[in-house]
Amino acid sequence: MNRSTDKLCIGIAQQDFSVGNINANTQKIIKIINDIDPGDIDLLVFPELTITGYPPEDILLRPGLYRQLDNALLAICCEVDQFDVILGMPRLFEGKRYNSAFVIRQGKVHKIYDKWVLPNYSVFDEKRYFSSGNDSAIFQLKGLSVGLTICEDIWQPEPAGTAVADGAQLLININASPFHLGKMEQRESVVAERVKETSVPLIYANLVGGQDELVFDGASFVINEKQKITSRLAAFEEAIEIVEVDVNTIKVKPGDVKPHPDINAAIYKALVLGVRDYVQKNGFDGVIIGLSGGIDSALTLVVAVEALGAENVEAVMLPTRYTSDMSLDDAKTLAERLNVDYKIIAIESAFELFLSLLSDEFEGKPVDATEENIQARIRAVLLMAISNKKGKMVLTTGNKSEMAVGYSTLYGDMAGGFDVLKDVPKTRVFEVSRYCNRDQEVIPERIITRPPSAELREDQEDQDSLPPYDILDEILEYYIEQDLSIEAIVGKGFDDSLVKKVARLVDLNEYKRSQAPPGVRITPRAFGRDRRYPITSGFVDK
Repeated sequence: MNRSTDKLCIGIAQQDFSVGNINANTQKIIKIINDIDPGDIDLLVFPELTITGYPPEDILLRPGLYRQLDNALLAICCEVDQFDVILGMPRLFEGKRYNSAFVIRQGKVHKIYDKWVLPNYSVFDEKRYFSSGNDSAIFQLKGLSVGLTICEDIWQPEPAGTAVADGAQLLININASPFHLGKMEQRESVVAERVKETSVPLIYANLVGGQDELVFDGASFVINEKQKITSRLAAFEEAIEIVEVDVNTIKVKPGDVKPHPDINAAIYKALVLGVRDYVQKNGFDGVIIGLSGGIDSALTLVVAVEALGAENVEAVMLPTRYTSDMSLDDAKTLAERLNVDYKIIAIESAFELFLSLLSDEFEGKPVDATEENIQARIRAVLLMAISNKKGKMVLTTGNKSEMAVGYSTLYGDMAGGFDVLKDVPKTRVFEVSRYCNRDQEVIPERIITRPPSAELREDQEDQDSLPPYDILDEILEYYIEQDLSIEAIVGKGFDDSLVKKVARLVDLNEYKRSQAPPGVRITPRAFGRDRRYPITSGFVDK
């Protein structure tokens, strides 16, 4: 079709890119550009650091990176002819690195904007790598003045305010904004405040995809001068959406406003996307999961099948004398419902052999967690052997509550390539599992309703060692995510000795968490890059 001179058509390319894979990202960008009918669009907007993926971290320190980026930019410029393109890319200029947005027009770089506000909190570490920009970047498109900002810039008034003061009538903000619960609503609230201050509509283009523990949810949107969302792209999915702006009135035409997923749907989608990208971007053919008949491994299996397809998932049950018939039956039922390759490898004989080999060392000593840990470590050896032989990644199944207090076995159930539920508290595991059963029973109901147990000794239940999960998870949220003191948590009505016990367990088990595999981040304070505590520390909170 022929583009009207009265309307500006802007495409939001909400896409998934691979960190460091400059060639693949470049080819993907070029394909997207070439697949778009030039009659449909005036400007195509890609996310922050499009060509490198986000976050590239210390790859940015490699001198060879910038030669690759120069070649990539040249290749992309050669494909840009009939409409403009905005994409994010690091640039090296006069010995300094910048997080930049490039406007490409008719085969050449038309305008460059350098990010002003460099986040250096939570999962962000941009001041380690980049210098700050201090100039606005305004370009003309069909007589409309368009201003650029990048991600964190929009969280502060100055960059947007300066762009509008310099003449911008429309703002475009390119992003690599990772997901955590509540983040979608938080972004829209912040952007609405910037629009209220400037009275200028804004297009927010966000990255989608998984990168190590981070998941970028997309959920790009357009907000008009009255702070109303006029378009929103689906969360956790790649998409290209074209929005229209009347160049005479600078009004944004209402488009498709996809709803935000509810909390459990968002968590589930984040887990699925995080697993898919981690496994595939690391070149694995599939995954192996040790099933236990419990809820954590059940949910992990459901997520893996959704992410990778049943044909790429293998489940192994590894029972001992303590494994109940209920667990065996439920694990088999789940595997059959999901149509995954399922087998049972009994480890009782191996367990007996270990006990025999260690009998002299254990003589005169009572049975304790040592024997429990042996079972977990035998399972790990077998799962890792299958992983090595078949080229499939082991997915571990520990949840955030267990990781927090050390209710896990180092080199046992913690051994693997990726922990799907690492940032999902146990109470939330139950809720997301029920979400999986929303249309039909996938996870056997008994797995959800039975008391949780590691089944490493006779008649064992988790609450033999831990407080009820609803109480534990609330204390953990205050202590880990909100950084409240013990005194403040006790002030909320919790038992003083219990809070101190939980806090001490969290502190003592930093050494375990430092050796744990990465896992999908869904909360504002995940273990890993979010929460950087020393392993060796004499600090005791009070």
